[in-house]
Amino acid sequence: MVMNTTIRTDIEIAQAAKMLPIKKIAEKIGLEEDDLELFGKYKAKLSNDALVKMQKNNTGKIILVTSINPTPAGEGKSTVTVGLGDAFNRIGKKAMIAIREPSLGPTMGIKGGATGGGFSQVLPMEDINLHFTGDFHAITTANNALAAFLDNHLHQGNELNIDPRRIVWKRAVDLNDRALRKVVIGLGGPMQGVPREDGFDITVASEIMAVLCLASGLNDLKARLSRIVIAYNNHKEPVTVGDLGVEGALTLLLKDAIKPNLVQTIEHTPALVHGGPFANIAHGCNSVIATRAASKLADYVITEAGFGADLGAEKFLHIKARMAGIKPEAVVIVATIRALKMHGGVPKSELARENASALENGFANLQKHIETIKNFGLPVVVAINKFVSDTDAEIQTLMDLCSRENVPAALTEVWEKGGEGGIVLAEKLLEVLSGEENHFHPLYELSDSIEQKVRTVVQKVYGGKEVEFSPAAKRQIDVFEKNGWSNLPVCMAKTQYSLSDNPVKLGRPADFTVTVREFKPSIGAGFIVALTGDVMTMPGLPKKPAALNMDVDEAGNAVGLF
Repeated sequence: MVMNTTIRTDIEIAQAAKMLPIKKIAEKIGLEEDDLELFGKYKAKLSNDALVKMQKNNTGKIILVTSINPTPAGEGKSTVTVGLGDAFNRIGKKAMIAIREPSLGPTMGIKGGATGGGFSQVLPMEDINLHFTGDFHAITTANNALAAFLDNHLHQGNELNIDPRRIVWKRAVDLNDRALRKVVIGLGGPMQGVPREDGFDITVASEIMAVLCLASGLNDLKARLSRIVIAYNNHKEPVTVGDLGVEGALTLLLKDAIKPNLVQTIEHTPALVHGGPFANIAHGCNSVIATRAASKLADYVITEAGFGADLGAEKFLHIKARMAGIKPEAVVIVATIRALKMHGGVPKSELARENASALENGFANLQKHIETIKNFGLPVVVAINKFVSDTDAEIQTLMDLCSRENVPAALTEVWEKGGEGGIVLAEKLLEVLSGEENHFHPLYELSDSIEQKVRTVVQKVYGGKEVEFSPAAKRQIDVFEKNGWSNLPVCMAKTQYSLSDNPVKLGRPADFTVTVREFKPSIGAGFIVALTGDVMTMPGLPKKPAALNMDVDEAGNAVGLF
């Protein structure tokens, strides 16, 4: 491992690190070469035989990492996740990491990658942040193959009597491309197909992404794919992939993508990086198969859920854990003093100045997330992800505020120090795991109405006052109840920046109403999506996208990738 503090960027640190052959990483967790499907020297997929074999193993403890609402100041949830896994191994615990794959959309856009940062990264960073093992391409292909099969069915006579005005399946591409949000297809005459309105989602918002990440295996994958609703017929009845008869072909396209990817951290901790649904428009967790596999291969699994606890963690606990039979042992909430000061009203340009008063004001955001996790009956620890501009007085203020909430907190320096900087957090977690009771329970029952499930999330997780359903959303609820879908969990599509559905309301807004403008049935995934505010399923690029800084040298090395 490299610890040269003169190296400043994430990619420079990653490229200076010495990786072990992936076969050596596999040996650490009891896997042999025959259990792997190699993608070069440093990447591999776990074979189907290995996944079956490891089911006999005992199940390790799962620790979920989440955060406050994200800000431009940065929180570092993935960095803390990776560093915490390294820290567990440093203190003699057998630990693995299970995280999502990055999407090319934010990688080329504004957010950056999803491999951690500094000396707490998963490697090979460049590969993972770009094409990796091709999982996203397979999902994009399956999504668009389904769209092609659907349009061909219309062109060939439309035996299912699909109403072209009520087709809900969109095409997908794993890039931020606002020009594709709404398109018209089938132009050019009778031989070019049936003209109709269409659109593109980003691949990570595709229901096929959610299906792959929630499936327990190939058979379950095929069954879930068959249940995807793609349109409604002239009698307003749902039409599914099973009606079209192409679930077998889609499963074939995804048969390799469903296998988890094994890589390593800078400190050679084994990591499964697999799947990547967004948490603001999907359920925001890595695959069930990867999480289960990690829990069979290690005593401790450090996993993460996207954005703040109001999005990824809520969906992990209400959707993923419920479907997979997973019981997390504890939750880590990542916060930075910089971000909390932004939530307290400080502009980004002034974050380097000491401001304990703004920190106290912004703590209200962290306080709400702490309350939410406690409402689920789970032990919680706050990870204070340290930045160089943090002052001793600010650190002590935040520690005191956490103590006031009776929540353990640990200063974390994993960006700069790797696993060593996460040892205090790891030891604090071990104390909590041995000393606090776990009473994990969902906040709503599946038998609750769709309206009540949404209201429960808004009031108990966001801290809102009420929910307003648009006339269209109310009509959709009636349809969903008629179709027998009302017993599914809800997946809230909401801005990540605020507890409310208004991205400019930072901190802990009060007495707000969340507006649900429409619902989307994701029956294959197994949930109902509630679209709030103006959240979109196809992001756009910023004025100066991160891609402007990216290049490649003559040796084929990535340049400017964070």
